Amino acid sequence: MSNAVTLYGADYSVYTRIARLALEEKGVAYDFEPVDIFAHGAALEEYLLRHPFSKIPAFEHEDFPLYEAGAIARYVDEAFDGSALQPDSPRARARMNQVISILDSYGYRALVWDVFFERVRVPQKGGAADEGKIAAGLDMSRKCLRALEDIRGDAPWLAGDALSLADCHAYAMFVLFRMAQDGEDLFAAEGGLGEWYNVFRARRSAAATRHPMEQEESE
Repeated sequence: MSNAVTLYGADYSVYTRIARLALEEKGVAYDFEPVDIFAHGAALEEYLLRHPFSKIPAFEHEDFPLYEAGAIARYVDEAFDGSALQPDSPRARARMNQVISILDSYGYRALVWDVFFERVRVPQKGGAADEGKIAAGLDMSRKCLRALEDIRGDAPWLAGDALSLADCHAYAMFVLFRMAQDGEDLFAAEGGLGEWYNVFRARRSAAATRHPMEQEESE
């Protein structure tokens, strides 16, 4: 039997995983529909009706369609019962939004494309990694790590005492970053987020949304 909630995306996508983590943390039953945005023909044309910019994920709750991972995650938190994924206080919520903005604006390109993709995926496809991109990505990644460590301080989670959408955002990106040896070395050297990462990794939501390469490593 189909659920009233459907998420369209790909299991290798960081932003699809962010939305899935929110759904899992809220305990929302949902259908997951794989989408190949690199395909051609009728399937892609149909998906463009859901996301005109040909990105993933897209989402539908009953008769309410939505796209953009940040909007989806916030909607999921506010539309469904379960533990809140956004702080109540204005200051804590501002910190959550600050973390998300840092990751979207500076982290994603550096962590995922410049480090993970160049060091891991390019060689897997038979290419040569661009060491210049990796070096620049590591420099920006270091800045992001230190900024997040400063924001978190002594709190257990990135935006305070409770897990929030900021943690979902960060975890989905750091999983890939740490698959690159350069990323793992930098993450270990900085040190401040190691405990936070391990706590999130042990959550059911992390296991339920594993990246395909995580599954390969565990087999």
